[in-house]
Amino acid sequence: MDYEVGYGKPPRHTRFKKGGPSANPRGRPRKNLLASLVEGLNKKVVVTENGRRRKITVREAITSQLINKSATADLRATKMLLDLIKDAEKQTVAAAPEPAPPFTAADEEVVEMLIERLRHQIRSEMAAQKPE
Repeated sequence: MDYEVGYGKPPRHTRFKKGGPSANPRGRPRKNLLASLVEGLNKKVVVTENGRRRKITVREAITSQLINKSATADLRATKMLLDLIKDAEKQTVAAAPEPAPPFTAADEEVVEMLIERLRHQIRSEMAAQKPE
């Protein structure tokens, strides 16, 4: 027998039992579509611009191609670009914080009192500095 039995090396006839549970019953986990898409868009590719080679992401390459095609009056590319701009603007507006509520009467009163206190303090400092 050329197989040595020992630690981490069980006898061959006891290694795998027929119909027994697998060591990895669920198999390798699959990526969801969104994760695969984001990973693919963030990969780096080499492009040549103005005779120079640069590494940019696939996302950047796609957008620059779309912009260049729109600039050459390709109507489909222009429509796609405008749709992307609209979606981006909607997301920006949706993500923007809502404006602060207007001052209440109590807030106005506090501000007025603070202004009066500051005016009084400034007047007293000016009076103390006046030469006699």
